[in-house]
Amino acid sequence: MGTTIRPELSDKNKYWIERHRYYELKHFCLQYPIWKKAYVALDGFSKKSSDFIALARTNNTCSDPTAKLVMAKIFYFERMKMIEQTAIATDSELSSYILKAVTEGISYEHLKSRLEIPCCKDNYYQAYRRFFWMLNKARN
Repeated sequence: MGTTIRPELSDKNKYWIERHRYYELKHFCLQYPIWKKAYVALDGFSKKSSDFIALARTNNTCSDPTAKLVMAKIFYFERMKMIEQTAIATDSELSSYILKAVTEGISYEHLKSRLEIPCCKDNYYQAYRRFFWMLNKARN
């Protein structure tokens, strides 16, 4: 069960972003588990490392495999860090809940019933919208 937040707010809302940009950012965040798995797999010894290096679209024309490995790790690390720092900047108390929700597609109901989020639905969705608004600024 995914989050049932409306994809577009009123343009009078202070956290308004265009609907398709919201979807772009949402799908960007949903790649977080893939990046985390790739980052861990890029240890230099795994045969799968070369698969994840190919996924990291860097403008690196270097033929040095070690340099390619480092560039791929930086690629994944920067994206994960951007999402994590945006969640912390959004609300330090709710950052772990926001991070879990945006990277795994978890709804407020799940956060409330299973993870006991310490706020009401309105406060959570205010922080959720603020997260995407701030991520929009960070991705520009």
